[in-house]
Parts: sequence; C-alpha cells; structure tokens
Amino acid sequence: MAAAAEEEYTVPLLKKQYYENCPGCKVDEQKELKRGLPIREFLSIWTVVLCTALPISSLFPYLYFMIRDFNIAEKEEDIGYYAGYVGSSFMFGRALTSVFWGLVADRYGRKPVILLGTSSVVIFNTIFGLSVNFWMAVITRFLLGCLNGLLGPIKAYASELFRAEHQALGLSTISTAWGIGLIIGPALGGFLAQPAEKYPTVVSKDSLFGRFPYFLPSLAISVFAVGVTIASFWLPETLHNHKKNRAARDDSYDALETASGEGGSKEYDGNTVAIIEQKKQPANLLRNWPLMSSIMVYCIFSLHDMAYTEIFSLWAVSPRKLGGLGYSTQNVGEVLAVSGFGLLVFQLALYPYAERLLGPVMVSRIAGVLSIPLLASYPFLSKLSGFSLMVLLNCASVLKNLLSVSIITGLFMLQNNAVEQHQRGAANGIAMTAMSLFKAAGPAGGGSLFSWGETRQDAAFLPGNQMVFFVLNVVEAIGVLFTFKPFLAQPRAAECNQAEKATEFDSKLTARARVQPTKSNQITKCLDVESFKRVSQDQRSVFSNCRNGGKQSL
Repeated sequence: MAAAAEEEYTVPLLKKQYYENCPGCKVDEQKELKRGLPIREFLSIWTVVLCTALPISSLFPYLYFMIRDFNIAEKEEDIGYYAGYVGSSFMFGRALTSVFWGLVADRYGRKPVILLGTSSVVIFNTIFGLSVNFWMAVITRFLLGCLNGLLGPIKAYASELFRAEHQALGLSTISTAWGIGLIIGPALGGFLAQPAEKYPTVVSKDSLFGRFPYFLPSLAISVFAVGVTIASFWLPETLHNHKKNRAARDDSYDALETASGEGGSKEYDGNTVAIIEQKKQPANLLRNWPLMSSIMVYCIFSLHDMAYTEIFSLWAVSPRKLGGLGYSTQNVGEVLAVSGFGLLVFQLALYPYAERLLGPVMVSRIAGVLSIPLLASYPFLSKLSGFSLMVLLNCASVLKNLLSVSIITGLFMLQNNAVEQHQRGAANGIAMTAMSLFKAAGPAGGGSLFSWGETRQDAAFLPGNQMVFFVLNVVEAIGVLFTFKPFLAQPRAAECNQAEKATEFDSKLTARARVQPTKSNQITKCLDVESFKRVSQDQRSVFSNCRNGGKQSL
C-alpha cells in the first residue's frame, strides 16, 4: 500500500477548457491544433489594415494642387496651411471616436468594428474624391476618420488570433500593412490624380475624371475596400462570449474609471487538475504606467511620422525656387512605390529576426537614432538633379520608411503586452485616441511649418527647408529620449499575459508528480508568483510538492 501511495501520476498542470458556441474558444482551439504559420490569417489582417491605411495619406501627393484648384489660398506660400487642415481632419475625427470603438470591440466583438471601418472607406473616401470646395473636403475626411476606428481593435485581434511564437510577426504584419498603405496610398494618388492631364489619349477633359481630377485615386481605393469588406464577413471572431468571461469583458469599461472590485474564487474539480481562479480586480488603464508610457512614446513618433509624410509630399512637388524638388505627382508616386516594396521585404523577412535578437525597445531606439542624420541630409537633395537625385531620393525614402515602421512595430508590441486580452480593445482605443490627436496636429503643424520655411529662404540660421527638417529631427530626438528609463516602463509578461500563457503553454508544461492518490485532485494551476500567493496555504504546499517531485520532467 505504501508503494501504491508513492505511485507516480502524470498530471498536466494546465488544462484549457473550451466552451461550445463561443467564437473565442473556437479560435483558441484552432491555435492549439494548428501550430504552423497561419498564412491565411496573416493575409486577411494584412488586407484589412491596408484598406484602412490607403486613404489616410493617398491625398498628399495631389493635395497641393487640390488646394490650389479650390482657389482658397491668396498666395502660393499659403497652400501648405490649408493642406494641413485637410490632412488633419481625418485624424481629428478618429481621435474623437477611438475609445468608443475600442469599447464596442470589447463588448460586441472585433469583427463588427472591422466591417464598419472598411465600409466607411467605401462611402466617404469616394465622396472625398468628388469634393468641389475646401469645406467639403474637410468634412468628408472628418467623417471618414470618425467611423474608421479599427486600427486599435485590429491590434487586439491579431494578438488573439496568433499563437505566442507568431505574435511578433502578426503585429509586424499590421505595422507593415499600415506602413505600406501610408506609402502605396500616396503612390496611387500620384499616379492616378489628374488623369486628363497625364493620359489625355485615355481620359478626356470632358469626362467624369476630367471634371473631377482627384476622383480616380479615391475610387480605386474604394473599389479595393468593397472587396475587403465582403471578404471580412468570413473572418473569425476572437472575443469570448461565454458566461465565465462575461464579467471580464466588462472590465474594459470599468478599467477606464475605477480600480475597485471584489475578488472571488471558483474551484473546478477534475480527474487531472483542480483550477483555483480569482476574479481579478479591474485594472485602471490610466494608471497602468507600462501602457501609458508606451502610448506617450508612440504619440511622439506618430506626430513626427505624420508631419514627415505631409512635408515630404509638399517639398517634393514645390518649385525649386522655394527649395523643393519640382516633382510631378507621378514622380512622387514612383518614389513612394519603391519605398513600399522595400518596406514589404524588410518587415516580412528581416524585422522578426531583429526583434528576437534585440527586443522591440532596442530596435525602436536604433531606428530613431539612425533617422536623425538621414533627415538632416534631405534639404541638400534639392541641389541635385537627374539620375543622382532619383537614386539618392529613393534610397533615403526607403530607409526612412523602414526605420519609422520598425519604431511603430516595437511600440505596438509593448502596448499589447501591457494589458490582458479583455482590455486590449479599450487599451488600443486609448492609444488610438491619443495618437490620432498627435497625428491630427502633424499635418496641420507640418503644413504650417513648411509654409513658414518657404518664406525664409534667405535666413542666416537654417534657411528654408533646413529649418523644416531640423524641427522634425528635434521631435524624433525627443521620442528616442523617451524610450529610456525611467520614462518608458516595460511590462512584465508574467503579469500581463497570464491568460495567454495558460493557453499557449498548456500542451508543453506537464509534470510527473508524487502525491497521495487522495490528494491528486488538489493540484493547483499556478502560472506565476502573484497567482501562487492567492492560493491557500494547504494548496501551496501541494503545489510545491508537485514542482519538487516533477522538476526533472519539466
């Protein structure tokens, strides 16, 4: 009998329970069954994010000419001011509604927000292309921003759809699609705007595209959005809807207001595992310093990137007498198309390895530091011409966009790791609101800065566009500085991703435990020190015996 009492039992420490008719559980079960690279899911998320990103900056190559055709600017130097307001209206609208869409995603699911976001591109981006005056352009862009709040929920969606070992690539997919959209969008705008002037043998001046010279790029993006919207109906929902998690879903609401709550515990008996769980107190996201510090750094770099996007397009098409390159919209489109291809190759082939080797924070720091001397060289490119200008400008544009997307990807990862699954929609909504406010200031500030720079061509200190790119570098340097301690706090994965760890390592963590047969149902699941402290003293001793007896098996 004593020998029987010492009999060894193979006990899996972690056991995932799946609920019937719960879409989130179905996704979790599929993740356990399919451990390979989920190519179809990557492509689905990639196209959704690309659809959202394309209209954001597609107008920049032709915005200078659109404002000129509206006849609202009294002087040529004032065009940048009005262009900045049109560019900012989208981000201002998104800033007002991002938290709301994050809460909706946590309450009703990620998929409805995704469908609404892609549908808004179909409607309002099309109307924007038909704008006949300044205020029509501003209002349609504002409404597009208000209804296009899926970037926050899609980041939560990606972290829930992919296994832990694929999450870096999943979030890299989002930032890649986002970055490529912000590059290919302007490329489309550059190639397709003013088609009656560029392709007179194909498009006549009396045709629809001749009377509305900026409608074709908007229509092309909207047609793509129609296809993405239809395909999105087949996307799986990742939000859990069973009763056990219903209270957890409400935490994203409570987290915005309070940190108070009552704890409880539930015990589940089974042949192999007894799971002791406590209902967690809803965390106050605004007091979550790892989350808030990463959002603040994210906002600084977002301000810089949006201002850079506006300034680059204005600088490229402005006359050489004002320090610009004198490019056409088609020339700008060619440069940005090359940048988009280079970005795609880098993010899919190289970034995941760099992130594993250096970590997301170090990659962001290195990318930020390298951007500073690169931007400082931009004003001197206007002194070149011909083939040398084309080669150097393409190289600089590719490198700048690679560095920018590397920074944003690392910050995406920090934000998602700072909260648990049921609060990611709300957390990303906060990030989107703050980022959108900064991005709204980016085009307006960038346009004003560019117009001011053009008026000081003969200044003694940093004349013309040298001052413009100097100010961009100051913002970049502030962002790099804020990636260091004590400002940026990195989340502890054990605390922030408890639920994900339980799911991902379920099949890996097993122990051969020597326990009394009568106590075999008291083995406690404990993922980290904090969880361990919540278990009763008797259960702690049983768990310690399990660990000590089975550490060779681990």
